[in-house]
Amino acid sequence: MRKICALLTIAFLLCQCGNGDGFATYVPGPASMVTRTQALASAYAYTQVRWKPFTKNILHGSDADGIFVQTPDLSLQNPGPGRGYWSPDQEQISMPYQWGGFDTPKTFLGKIRDGYAAGDVATQAKKQAGDAAVSRHAAGVDCSGFVSRCWRLARPVSTAEMPAVTTPISWDDLKPGDILLTKGHVILFDRWLTHGSNLVAYEAGPLPAWKVSCNHFSVKKLLQRGYAPRRYLYIIEPSS
Repeated sequence: MRKICALLTIAFLLCQCGNGDGFATYVPGPASMVTRTQALASAYAYTQVRWKPFTKNILHGSDADGIFVQTPDLSLQNPGPGRGYWSPDQEQISMPYQWGGFDTPKTFLGKIRDGYAAGDVATQAKKQAGDAAVSRHAAGVDCSGFVSRCWRLARPVSTAEMPAVTTPISWDDLKPGDILLTKGHVILFDRWLTHGSNLVAYEAGPLPAWKVSCNHFSVKKLLQRGYAPRRYLYIIEPSS
């Protein structure tokens, strides 16, 4: 699977994708079809984005619209869960987390060159404000925007809206490209390390840093945090 994902990364980076606006309400339309291999190829591509930030991409304060932004660079203070990780003039790998972000690798790189803030961490104030706290002057992707991109959706589907486009499944039935969903966060299942107890999944922040990463998870801890497995309604299963 890893070799397949790597081969498909270039195709994803060249893909022209639709634009979305923060936490726009999901409106049912033509079903977006995606294979499990395509979903994981997209996830892998986000972790491989190479970019070089500059001081112009740092913002800890209000943007041009008056929306408070906190980029996850090393000067970030009191970030809560997760931590700042990037420094200006040093090449980075993987796209940073942005509250309400829905960038593709291509749009993200263009915004960084244009001086957008590189990421915007989630705070309690942003969670309370919802899409009113999404900055038009920051670049990156958040957890639901990331999964929406991996499923090739034309617009971001928030964590609150994901039950409308998914169906519950059992833990034993988890397959690559399924999700683990809890209130306010979602992760994309990759594979089992130890079936039923430990797994590997992709997520856009907050741990271990505010960026897209592939991490190990304990099912016991996920259950304690309220995560439940779900499957995208229009995922294409491999031919038997």
